[in-house]
Amino acid sequence: MEIFEKLITRTETSSVKWDRTKEVFGTNDVLPMWVADMDFEAPKEVTEALLERVRHGVFGYTFPRLDTKEAIMKWVKRKHHWEISSEADILFSPGVVTALSTAIQALTNKGDKVLLQSPVYTPFFSMIEKNGRKVENSPLYLHDNRYQIDFRDLEQKLSMPDVKMMLLCNPHNPSGRAWTKEELQKIGDLCIKYEVIIVSDEIHSDLMLRGKIHVPFASLGNSFSNQCITCIAPSKTFNLAGLQASAIIAENKELREKITTVQQQQGIGGLNALGITAMKAAYEQGDQWLEQLLLYLEENADILTSFIEARLPNVKVIRPDASYLIWLDCRELNLTEQELTRKLLYDGKIALEPGSKYGHGGHGFIRMNIGCPKSTLNEGLLRLEKALNS
Repeated sequence: MEIFEKLITRTETSSVKWDRTKEVFGTNDVLPMWVADMDFEAPKEVTEALLERVRHGVFGYTFPRLDTKEAIMKWVKRKHHWEISSEADILFSPGVVTALSTAIQALTNKGDKVLLQSPVYTPFFSMIEKNGRKVENSPLYLHDNRYQIDFRDLEQKLSMPDVKMMLLCNPHNPSGRAWTKEELQKIGDLCIKYEVIIVSDEIHSDLMLRGKIHVPFASLGNSFSNQCITCIAPSKTFNLAGLQASAIIAENKELREKITTVQQQQGIGGLNALGITAMKAAYEQGDQWLEQLLLYLEENADILTSFIEARLPNVKVIRPDASYLIWLDCRELNLTEQELTRKLLYDGKIALEPGSKYGHGGHGFIRMNIGCPKSTLNEGLLRLEKALNS
């Protein structure tokens, strides 16, 4: 576990997380625990593959070869028991957010509604709205400190004739909730009934904690895989977001061809040379590193939970099934979001994501990134305590 204890200076590396705090929060004098990337080095197998590629010295036009697709297929089969029908079902995108935008453009029309479930990952909202579509929200609700789907509301919203697509976050961001097979089947049955296309963002699917299982939506049968596209990437799993490489799996040929057409219109030709190299190396050789990472993240989650239960009893931890993002319920503090943000930034000197960014149901919450060495986590927790007890 020593590889995850290493403190790495990330300032002056064009890091969004570390070098944009002044722009985003108005101050540099904070510990950044906000953006969803980790402060860990990527697996050595990935960096060695990248170094070998760099030493080659020629960086002309590239494309993901068949062996990259095979690496993806073997990975999802090995990790999630999902057999992708054919390598032809796999397309590539610079990132999952780009893939969401492309899917919205390709599979809906301007003015259509796209359904999401808040509180949810902020780009879900922006990609719908910036592409001239309308947000239809079926909010999640908390029951016994765990998010649940209101299936009555969900069906009512999916039955609307102008709802053409549903963006599913599986596992869910920011709460870390992993949807069960039964829940996904209910969602799928409703989407099939009302002819709504599912876009399943499964970028956190490799980061399952405490023995939890990820169920890929498309793995539940041909009728479901025919109704959806799935977006995955090694970026969260192996801390490779800056290399901009993700995959779109679309077993429905018609959907796949529509997505390809829009990608061609956008001039998206594939992935960059280093992104291809890193993706292939991670999926082929990253298993052992990931196993160690998950144990480390579980320890970090335990440390955070114990600390908050003991020293911040008015804050509730929404314990995640997946990911290194922790959703904290601060509503019992009876603070406005402005007051909470001010305390965090100026009393605690810590930068966290405000819950309002995630839409309806997010007010009174904050999101904290624990994908960092324990020394950083412990410092962050002390700052959080100072802020909230000030």
